[in-house]
Amino acid sequence: MSSAHSKAGSIISIRLLVIFSALICLSFFSVIFSLSSGSVDIGLARVLEIILGDDAGLQARVLMELRLPRVISGFLVGAMLALAGALMQVLLKNPLAEPYILGVSGGASVCALLAMMAGIAGVWLNMAAFAGALLSILLVFGLVRLGGQWNPLRVLLTGIVVASGWGALISFILAVSPAMQIHGMLFWLMGDLEYADNFKYGFVVLLCGFIVSMTIARGLNLMARGDMQAAALGVSVRKLRYVVYFLASLLTATAVMQAGNIGFIGLIVPHLVRLILGSDHRILLPVSLLLGGSLLVIADTLARIVIAPQQLPVGVLTAMIGVPLFLFLLQNTAIKSRS
Repeated sequence: MSSAHSKAGSIISIRLLVIFSALICLSFFSVIFSLSSGSVDIGLARVLEIILGDDAGLQARVLMELRLPRVISGFLVGAMLALAGALMQVLLKNPLAEPYILGVSGGASVCALLAMMAGIAGVWLNMAAFAGALLSILLVFGLVRLGGQWNPLRVLLTGIVVASGWGALISFILAVSPAMQIHGMLFWLMGDLEYADNFKYGFVVLLCGFIVSMTIARGLNLMARGDMQAAALGVSVRKLRYVVYFLASLLTATAVMQAGNIGFIGLIVPHLVRLILGSDHRILLPVSLLLGGSLLVIADTLARIVIAPQQLPVGVLTAMIGVPLFLFLLQNTAIKSRS
C-alpha cells in the first residue's frame, strides 16, 4: 500500500513539474513575443542584445522605454486579476465570481473619470482611481457588516447593487463630459496599458498578496469544503474571510489603478485552472498567477498589432476572447455534470 501511495505521489509531482515548467515557458514566450512585436520590428536576437546591455539606437529606446514597462505592467495586472479572481471565487463560494463583482472597478472608474474631467493625469489619475476603489471596498464591507452575520449571497448581492450604482454614475459622467475627453475616458473604461508604466507599486502588491495567499492556502482549501468543517479543523473562518476580502480587493484596486477595467482574466483563468487541476489552492493560486499574467501580455500584444498602426483597448480583446471561451467552459461543465 505504501509503495502504491509513493508511486501516485511521484506521478503527481512529475505532473506538477511539467505544468509549472510549461507555464514558465509560456510566460517567457509571451514576454519575448510582446517585446519583439509592434510597429518597429525588433528581432529576437536584437531583443536579447538590448536586454543584455546594448542600449544604442532607436530599437533600444523603443524596447526599454515603451515596450518593456508595458509588458511588465501587463503581466503584473493579469497576475493580480487572476489571483484576485481565485480568492473571490472561494470567498463567495461561487466558481463564476470575478474580481469586479463587488463594485471595486466601478468606484475606481467614477473617481478616475472625475479626475479626467478636472484635467488630472499621470500618477494623480492613478491615485484617484485607487481612492475610488478603496471607497467601494469600504462601502460594500460596511453594508455587509450592517446585516450582521456574514453571508456569501448577501455579499454578492450588495456588491452587484453597488456596482450598478457606480455604473449609473459612470453613464452620467460620460453624458455631461466634453466631447474632447470622451475618447480618453472610453479607452480607460475599456482597459488600456498604454500609460501603465509605474509598475513598482504593482509588483510590491502582487508579491505581498501572493505570499499572504499561499500562507492561507490550506485554510482556503478547508473553507471551500464548508465553514463548519473548516472551523472544526481549527480555521478561524471569520478572520480568514476578512483577510481574503481585503486581499482580493487590494489586488483588484491596484490592477484597476494600473490599467482600467480589463474583463474576463479574473473570471476565466482561475475557473479554467480549477476545472483542469482541481481546487487545491496551493496549486491553483500560483498557476492562476502565471497563466493570467501571460494571457494578458499576449492579449495586449495582439491589441497593439491587429489593426496597426491603431491600437485596440486590451479590455476589448480580452472580452472578445473571453466570451466564447467562457461559453465553451460552461457547455463543457454541463456535459460533464450530465454524464
